[in-house]
Amino acid sequence: MENVCYHREAVESLCEHLRSQTTGLGSDEAEKRLHQYGPNELKAKKRRTPVMMLLDQFKDFMILILLAAAVVSGVVGELTDTLIIMAIVIANAVIGFVQEYRAEKAIEALKQMAAPMATVLRDGSVRSLASRDIVPGDVVFLEAGAIVPADMRLIESARMLVDEAALTGESVPVEKSVAELRDADICIGDRVNMAYKGTIVTYGRGTGLVIGTGMETELGKIASMLQDEEEVRTPLQKRLTVFGKNLATAILIICAVVFLIGLLRGEKPLLMLLTAISLAVAAIPEALPAVITISLALGAKKMVKKNALIRKLPAVETLGSVTYICSDKTGTLTYNRMAVEELYAGGDIIKNIGEGARGLKELMTGVALNNDSREGSDGTFIGDPTEIALYTVARDNGYQREKLETELPRVGELPFDSDRKCMTTIHSLATGGFVSYTKGAPDVLIDRARSMWVDGLQVPMDKQAILEANEDMAQRGLRVLCIAMRTWETLPGERSVDTMENDLTILGLVGMMDPPRDEAKKAVDLCRMAGIKPVMITGDHPVTAAAIAKRIGILDETSNGVMTGKELAALSDEVFASKVEHIEAYARVAPEQKLKIVKALQKKHQFVAMTGDGVNDAPALKRADIGVAMGITGTDVSKEAAHMILLDDNFSTIVRAVGEGRKIYDNIRKFIRYLLATNTGEIMTIFFAQILGFPIPLLPIHILWVNLITDSLPALALSVEPAEDDVMQRPPRDPRESIFADGLGIHVIWVGTLMAFLVLSVQYVSMTFCNGEWQTMVFTVLCFTQFAHALAIRSDKKSLFRQGLMSNKVLLGAVVLSIMMQLAVIYVGPLNTIFRTQPLTLGELAACVGISSIIFFGVETEKLIRRVRARRASGNPRG
Repeated sequence: MENVCYHREAVESLCEHLRSQTTGLGSDEAEKRLHQYGPNELKAKKRRTPVMMLLDQFKDFMILILLAAAVVSGVVGELTDTLIIMAIVIANAVIGFVQEYRAEKAIEALKQMAAPMATVLRDGSVRSLASRDIVPGDVVFLEAGAIVPADMRLIESARMLVDEAALTGESVPVEKSVAELRDADICIGDRVNMAYKGTIVTYGRGTGLVIGTGMETELGKIASMLQDEEEVRTPLQKRLTVFGKNLATAILIICAVVFLIGLLRGEKPLLMLLTAISLAVAAIPEALPAVITISLALGAKKMVKKNALIRKLPAVETLGSVTYICSDKTGTLTYNRMAVEELYAGGDIIKNIGEGARGLKELMTGVALNNDSREGSDGTFIGDPTEIALYTVARDNGYQREKLETELPRVGELPFDSDRKCMTTIHSLATGGFVSYTKGAPDVLIDRARSMWVDGLQVPMDKQAILEANEDMAQRGLRVLCIAMRTWETLPGERSVDTMENDLTILGLVGMMDPPRDEAKKAVDLCRMAGIKPVMITGDHPVTAAAIAKRIGILDETSNGVMTGKELAALSDEVFASKVEHIEAYARVAPEQKLKIVKALQKKHQFVAMTGDGVNDAPALKRADIGVAMGITGTDVSKEAAHMILLDDNFSTIVRAVGEGRKIYDNIRKFIRYLLATNTGEIMTIFFAQILGFPIPLLPIHILWVNLITDSLPALALSVEPAEDDVMQRPPRDPRESIFADGLGIHVIWVGTLMAFLVLSVQYVSMTFCNGEWQTMVFTVLCFTQFAHALAIRSDKKSLFRQGLMSNKVLLGAVVLSIMMQLAVIYVGPLNTIFRTQPLTLGELAACVGISSIIFFGVETEKLIRRVRARRASGNPRG
């Protein structure tokens, strides 16, 4: 199909272009077009099979290193190492496969939005067809409750309203018309003569000429974007990939050096090869992937209790690096329901609706009676959102429509019409005569009025004052309606627009909007405090977007910083890239533009979270570093594309989740620091033992015990460490920073070096003064230094003496249990045989404890230095 601006074309020219007519297609022609254009359904690209998805989980560099270690362990005869490493790798692969398989459901959710059946004009008669059989050129009938089956140009509209919120973000159903529009670049939300696949008719009826089906619809374009858009890797995945490559390089270099030194010393080549291979296996932190996975799973479980459901496990940590939150307005920052915010009556704007509305009898009576919405038995409302808002404000202020209608029964009406933009209801008075109430667009009713109601009196109309009030309310993003009345002794014989809607008395103006959530402003303030920039991206009107953004603090009161989709489309990528970090609100944007904004920020090395609930948000949710969907109002499409779902649709839940994510990342760094320091100590111990000519200090089974038992329990316990006091008062971490940033690498090196020095010192002294238990002492000191290290690194700055041992009971329990397990290895006979250990005397055990504690006091000294430097930097040397 050619690229035609269908909203600009007259119906006659469209019929000519589509080789159709308003009486519909013939069956033969429809069959030809079905073959030409294909079924009216969304197509999925060729998907990877479940087997391919599973195999892809083994491509991660860290996993490849572990697989290599497993093979090497098997070659040198350490089958236990091989089995344990393979179990870790398979467990990680299964978790990754489950997450990816579930994510593939996004297109299926889009398909479910399509209407199963449609009413079509074929061969001059009305037929009910499966929507997949609709073709371009078909004439389709629409009525209230129907899902629009294809993109179409309307050729008839009888007071038809269409809910396009899922597609455009517009919170109010759009009133449709049939006249052609002039602007070629008009956004989807303003194409009032069009109806789009997947949207819902809420009121009235209409007829449309199909201009696009399947993947050629706006919904199809979103499906295509979802398929084409790749998810970005999380910071932790990127950091672990770099870490894995660096680790592999370092291991190969160290093993080569050890092998060469051994050969130079005259050792047998085979012995040195096996020693180098054992050292390589020892250097790999086998427990690291498992500990990270378990830590993320525990974090996800905790987040569910805070109404944040994690769909993709890496998102738990990802939250901690967010620098931008790009939030949809409707249903995310607002309630997604219209509410009356202001009234204008008697020359005054009234913002305190609760107190001010009760005394406005005439205005509130008109608001209540000129209304077709109703409240169901279950407390839900039925009707147009605007009328529901009017019904609610009248009812809440003592003007119940049902009660008023017993005194003023409706005897006639002039239904709403999009051309005249008015609705009138007629009621009989108990004292005789009649009263009519009219509501509609202020500019229309003002031109038809002669007077206004002020303090219970009918006075000459001050047209300028009413127009200024209307303009003032509209500039604050309110949708303004005018309420007017007219009394009659007898009704005219012809109840026409000209007779019933002239010579009116203006009762007042009513200003409505979809209001911001009560907690949204506080959440935005917390974002800023945490160094995160909130940005509003919506399909709504610019004035409404600016009003909401100012009320919740995204924009300041003097700012005009709302960029429209039309303005964005006019910018080149280079110009937009130079401005993107300075724009805080976008309005009237198309789905592909939301994606463009997210990509532009990512190119600026920003870490982007995107929140949303509509179909239009799905591609951006998938592309964002973390996509956040709404659990209550969100569509299935947005939920399937997202990394995280807010179960309470509460924007402030994101802020709490960010705090939790930062805590989890801090804790991941703590156990990475813990594991790497231990492995560094092992490597240096074996490495320098070779150089110094010492016997091999640790047997393979000792290394396995350290790497998979005494490593894992304290590391897991560190993952539940409480958050640091400043977790939400500091800027987010740079997503580009290394995993060794903030001194972690230096810490690992000096602690590992100190561990090796202590262990080798014990080996030297114990070989000189003790009997055969020197290797048991070396093994024990290495384990006990780990436990001392685990207790000391619970905080980057705060001393353990201030934190208290009981503030992380899990870690304390893990350390105590690990100590008991190590003591069992030393003193239980059968375990002595397995681990080739010997019981230590009380003095030898005390010496091991004392020497190991040096690590604890060394780390505490490092934290003291950090605290002193931080105090000096803040200009408060005393803290």
